Amino acid sequence: MSQSLDSLLAEYDELEKKLADPSVHADQAGARKLGKRYAQLGPIVQTAREIEQARNDLEAAKELAAEDRTFQDEVEQIEQQLPRLEERLTELLLPRDPHDGDDVLLEIKSGEGGEESALFAGDLLRMYTRYAERQGWKVEMLDGTDSDLGGFKDVTVAIKAKTTTPDGVWSRLKWEGGVHRVQRVPVTESQGRIHTSAAGVLVFPETEETTEVEIDEKDLRIDVYRSSGKGGQSVNTTDSAVRITHLPTGIVVSCQNERSQLQNKARAMQVLQSRLAALAEEQKAQEQSDARRTQIRTVDRSERVRTYNFPESRISDHRVGYKAHNLDQVLDGDLDAVVDALAAADRAERLAGG
Repeated sequence: MSQSLDSLLAEYDELEKKLADPSVHADQAGARKLGKRYAQLGPIVQTAREIEQARNDLEAAKELAAEDRTFQDEVEQIEQQLPRLEERLTELLLPRDPHDGDDVLLEIKSGEGGEESALFAGDLLRMYTRYAERQGWKVEMLDGTDSDLGGFKDVTVAIKAKTTTPDGVWSRLKWEGGVHRVQRVPVTESQGRIHTSAAGVLVFPETEETTEVEIDEKDLRIDVYRSSGKGGQSVNTTDSAVRITHLPTGIVVSCQNERSQLQNKARAMQVLQSRLAALAEEQKAQEQSDARRTQIRTVDRSERVRTYNFPESRISDHRVGYKAHNLDQVLDGDLDAVVDALAAADRAERLAGG
């Protein structure tokens, strides 16, 4: 651990020098990358310095206590503090997800259940939007297909943090991918019977342009169409919306919320870049028999990650056995307890070497 820590401390000092050099900031993308890494190392360096200071204080307190017993309380206080700091440092030194500081692209697709599923997809979008507002993040609507009753057949948004931090949007939302199931009486049900339907959520880290994923223009089919609003009503008199199909993978991305066709195409290409980067990472993990969690890509309600039960006001996350009876608050964006449970399980798995 000491060798790894020493190298990280040296890297932090080197990054600090580079970021203090004005010429480095001429390359904004490069400077952002350095800044992100600097922010990631910050908590490690701070904790290491706190441990060093605590050890020095302990040594001094022991010397004083040998002559004056009134200093023994200080010795015991520091001896209780040190293990907590060392445990925190151990956790910080664990290999972490390199995307934790990234923004995300989030897609919600209705599945089994027809209009009720589309309404639930709209509820999920509202939940994530409210959660983002609580975190001080920005939500950018990229594309969506409305349903007749005001829900969404599918919708794609970008969720962005306003500042660079080690724990960005991805660090909190990366476990949201999968099938979300709802149990309630649909607005279309006249007999008052409880129905079960589902919506699928896909989450991807939004990557900056990278040479790791190259996109050949010949592999793309690009369609343009008119942007639409609620109920499919045209809200634009020009074909400004853009749909891009990546032929080798079948991935389809759309964007209709920018002002021009050119802007929509550029934004759609950014989304495609992130989708392909995520796919490449997933394939690499599978080839290496990595135990990393994968997202469910079919909206089959039998393969659910979470259930929202309205009659009992219960939310259940089936991966970690989390249950709570505060469904209204959760759907209003109070997601921290659920996310914290998933993060704690992930942390315990990493500490155990899983």
